Amino acid sequence: MIAQLNTQYIKTRPSKAISRLISYFFFEGRPATTKGRWINPLVLSFLRRIATSKRIFKPVKKPIFIIGTGRSGTTVLGTILSMHRDVGYLNEPKALWHIIHPYEDIIGSYSDTDGVYRLSAEDATEEMCHGAKQLFGAYLSTTRSQRIVDKYPELIFRVDFVRALFPDAKFIFLIRNGWDTCHSIAAWSKRLGIQVNGETHDWWGVNNRKWKLIVEQLITTDNDLKEGIKEKRDFDRHLDRAAIEWVVTMREGLRLLERSSDCIYPVRFEDLTSEPDEVLPYICEFCELQLDTTFLDYARQTLHIIPPREQFDIHHRIAPIFNDTMTRLGYNI
Repeated sequence: MIAQLNTQYIKTRPSKAISRLISYFFFEGRPATTKGRWINPLVLSFLRRIATSKRIFKPVKKPIFIIGTGRSGTTVLGTILSMHRDVGYLNEPKALWHIIHPYEDIIGSYSDTDGVYRLSAEDATEEMCHGAKQLFGAYLSTTRSQRIVDKYPELIFRVDFVRALFPDAKFIFLIRNGWDTCHSIAAWSKRLGIQVNGETHDWWGVNNRKWKLIVEQLITTDNDLKEGIKEKRDFDRHLDRAAIEWVVTMREGLRLLERSSDCIYPVRFEDLTSEPDEVLPYICEFCELQLDTTFLDYARQTLHIIPPREQFDIHHRIAPIFNDTMTRLGYNI
């Protein structure tokens, strides 16, 4: 399904379909595991020209970033927000972010050089700030949008970097039950993992690039997780790796809520799907978006409660911290 478009989306607000196609073909790029990657050199060349252009584009005001763990409903929320009349939506525009920072590619979709999971405010140079404003400003101008929503879950480890680029940025931290998220990650990787020229491309990056970075850059800096790191490094079951990713991501989100609650708003996926009429107005208020009846109607029509998945035999090295994180997020274990 190109650009997350379906018949209902197009019928609800046809102009948004055009905006999504612009995002898909010119700004987002095609990551590993997807088709049509031949377009990436053209996209990257186009984005480089914009980043260094002296042309003045629309100013970027209060951009909204959806963060969390992948497969936790971030795409669902992003697609719904994309229906808002003022919003232009970018679905994981990693090609764009690769132009902003050359080492941000943790999957290996656009680069085989070293990748960096965490980025701080100190990593944001003047050139990067200029490039980010040009790229997002060009997107706003091209799609005739007022506000940007960028869904890129891993930005949860780069909040300070993003705020250095956009000091008025707002972040929606999406939370989902750990069991459900892990099952979804494992199913995705099994379904969409592919072999390309002798390389494995799946949820864990090109030849496990993402998994290696999680181990080397996230687990090793977490006092509760680094115990038994040699054993964890050798995890090969998708569910065990997914449990690690969910734990480090949720713990990062909890730390951010304690430290930067002014710019981060937590949303439980289960609440979003069961009570959209209550949750979405609060999201709009936090993001300073006016309520839009078409946007709300579309959410009511598309959101539905997803039955919880069964628990699995979680690895003993992960179980205590996984259960603790579930409790801290308000889930029963």
